[in-house]
Amino acid sequence: MRRAIALGVLALLLAGCSSKEKKDAGQVIVDKGAYELDVSRQAQAAYPRIKVLVIHYTADDFDRSLTTLTGKDVSSHYLIPAIPTLHNGKPRISQLVPERDLAWHAGVSFWRGATRINDTSIGIELENRGWQKSGGEKFFTPFEPTQIAALVPLAKAIIARYDIKPQNVVAHSDIAPQRKVDPGPLFPWQALAAQGIGAWPDAHRVAFYLNGHSPHDPVQARQLLDLLARYGYENAVNGTPAQQKRVIMAFQMHFRPRLWNGFADRETMAIAEALLEKYGQG
Repeated sequence: MRRAIALGVLALLLAGCSSKEKKDAGQVIVDKGAYELDVSRQAQAAYPRIKVLVIHYTADDFDRSLTTLTGKDVSSHYLIPAIPTLHNGKPRISQLVPERDLAWHAGVSFWRGATRINDTSIGIELENRGWQKSGGEKFFTPFEPTQIAALVPLAKAIIARYDIKPQNVVAHSDIAPQRKVDPGPLFPWQALAAQGIGAWPDAHRVAFYLNGHSPHDPVQARQLLDLLARYGYENAVNGTPAQQKRVIMAFQMHFRPRLWNGFADRETMAIAEALLEKYGQG
């Protein structure tokens, strides 16, 4: 008798773990074992929870980065070593937080009208020393080719899994320009965009908007900042000159890494206009 009861309970548990979809008079019904779900009509007022992929660097070595990111204060979904070890010919990446869970990687942030970016994003940390100062100038640490090669399939899989739009693959500095500069101007955004990871303006459209002007001709900072706010950056039109400069610099590090001086010039404005044309407003 006890055996029969145990077998019956086991059968119910197994039934609860499986799902079968069927059609019933035009309805789509999912059998969940102990109950059924009618999924025939899906709400239009819905959006995937994960909308943004944020790229960071750790500004430290791997061991200390791992200790920091597995502590109680900050975290990230993934950590990629500067030179990943190969196992069965494949680079090994550390997953520190399941994608279904929130990680504390973005901090105070803003992107395309949204705050609390931790709630809607996946964070990838790259082991990288970041920047050092010498002679009053910042010098950033290059990224290892093998690290970027490991990042590519991971980022592609995340983007496909959540249908993340190119304009929502961002730098930490894009979403928090007053606090952060990572992953910096040496991160290969253009090369990754060519592989379907992130946004990049079309050169011929930048030339169109440049319209024969010198790239370094000054423009009104307010005009440029308005374009950047329309693209997705937090609006700094009414900020201090230093705050405005940091937003422009963040944009330049991402989309014009050869010159990221934070000055409002004609080329930066043309890039912003080309991006808005291609990807729309935030």
